[in-house]
Amino acid sequence: MFIYLIPFILGSYNKSNSKKVTAANITNRKIFGSEKEELIQVIVSGTDFNDEEKHIQGIGSVKYKLPMINSYVVEVPKSKIGQLRNIKGIKKVEQDAHITAQMNVARESINCRWALENNITGRGIGVAVLDTGIYPHKDLTGRRNRILAFKDFVNNHNEPYDDNGHGTHVTGIIGGDGYSSSGKYMGIAPDCHFIGVKVLDDKGAGNISDVLAGLQWVIDNKEKYNIKVVNISVGTEDKDGEGETSALVRGVDAVWDNNLVVIVAAGNNGPRTMSITTPGISRKIITVGSSDDKETVNIFGENITNYSGRGPTSNCIKKPDVIAPGSNIVSCNTDKKYKSGVIQDVGYTTKSGTSMATPIISGAVALLLSRHRNISNRDIKLKLKESTVDLGFIQSHQGWGMIDIKKLLS
Repeated sequence: MFIYLIPFILGSYNKSNSKKVTAANITNRKIFGSEKEELIQVIVSGTDFNDEEKHIQGIGSVKYKLPMINSYVVEVPKSKIGQLRNIKGIKKVEQDAHITAQMNVARESINCRWALENNITGRGIGVAVLDTGIYPHKDLTGRRNRILAFKDFVNNHNEPYDDNGHGTHVTGIIGGDGYSSSGKYMGIAPDCHFIGVKVLDDKGAGNISDVLAGLQWVIDNKEKYNIKVVNISVGTEDKDGEGETSALVRGVDAVWDNNLVVIVAAGNNGPRTMSITTPGISRKIITVGSSDDKETVNIFGENITNYSGRGPTSNCIKKPDVIAPGSNIVSCNTDKKYKSGVIQDVGYTTKSGTSMATPIISGAVALLLSRHRNISNRDIKLKLKESTVDLGFIQSHQGWGMIDIKKLLS
């Protein structure tokens, strides 16, 4: 199962005695007696979080604790899955899944200039970006370092870096200040600050469990870094038919319930109906499609058109909620070899997909929050609904319509 870089969920996590899980193969092998027995990662959900752990520990190794959804990520011999399911209080055992990653003209098309002219810049608002990392690009650090925190669930590095580039591009769209382009490629909220959460590797791939752990970390640290917005340009097809009961959807819902604004990509599987990717199918969060997907663009080496995911969901929830430009967006580039030391001026690059539309909405929400500090996530969603332009597309394509930032902030 794949999640497409369009990068996920929350609470407090603990990591204990975990084996390295590669993106290419989520199984490892361990010796039990004289036989090699396959280990797999599963997400175990129950009713009594603390009581169930001691029973789980006797069967497998707990990698992450996810109290936000009363769950654990467990490494367990494949032959013992049945024992996990038989523990009293365990409601669900689902296999971990593999995930992959899914500005100047865009700013003008959504009336973003009005915000800058009125000195609304997103200052003081923290945006968590769950993705491939963040390179300390001059547009993010040149005038002042706005990367306040960085957590790496892939390689456990302490300093911000991005060995893929997707996360940096997304971050630049949210709030690059255009330092390297004299403002030409400025993002939407150029004074907001960033919390980078690396959950995808250098190939733009990773595991749902790492995304869940990343979201748990966001919840635990939301007060410390004033995190208000969570950008998730990641998604996976719901091949198992779990829908809104999946751990990924329950995770983003838990973040939302902590009064954070969760903004997720609709995915690039359009134009067929019911092609919104998980966790974008959540009825709580804000799901973003692309307003200009009629353009032919290159995504992951394939030339596609009409790519933006279409609703409704399998539960007949109308999606997406809103659309924004996502085709041929120019934003911050990365130095893929950088881990620390001298920061190179690497300029900009062009990417396409609902991954690029999503951070436009995240930036817009950061602007709104910097103007109205105490507005709830529910009221933000209602305000977005009232702040769009009808492009004449069907509802399953455009949702409420394309964002208009002047309307949003007026």
